Amino acid sequence: MSQIPLARRSPVPPESCNLAKAIDIIGDRWTLLILRAALYGVRRFDDFQAELSCPRTVLSGRLKNLVEAGLLTKRSYKSPGKRARPEYTLSSMGLSLRPILIGLTQWGDAWLGQGETPPISFTKAGSKSAIRAAFVDLEGREVRPDQIRAVLRG
Repeated sequence: MSQIPLARRSPVPPESCNLAKAIDIIGDRWTLLILRAALYGVRRFDDFQAELSCPRTVLSGRLKNLVEAGLLTKRSYKSPGKRARPEYTLSSMGLSLRPILIGLTQWGDAWLGQGETPPISFTKAGSKSAIRAAFVDLEGREVRPDQIRAVLRG
């Protein structure tokens, strides 16, 4: 494996890059907002629509794409006296985006919040201990962003 300084060139062409593939799936505003809402517990179409004020046709298309990509699961629910309707929940693949979504939120808090107190914070479950997104090595030690290098495999 050889190290390639990122300043000189991208180590992987976009068509082979998993970041580019991920952006193809989750890289637009509505998709990220749907994932955020699902992470906070929104499950039903009308609730997504009310939460996001997303046009219904856009929401329908994005939900369909997220189900097809494996990030959401779709199942039917039926309230008494009502017709069956779909409910969407994050799959394990979708839940694995939690650190990325929290990291994006914390990045926005730091760089776009204009010194305001963030509207939401993240804590360890069952405690008031705040958490933050961070890099850790396989031994569990924190790694600063300036210590990270891209390594080309193969």
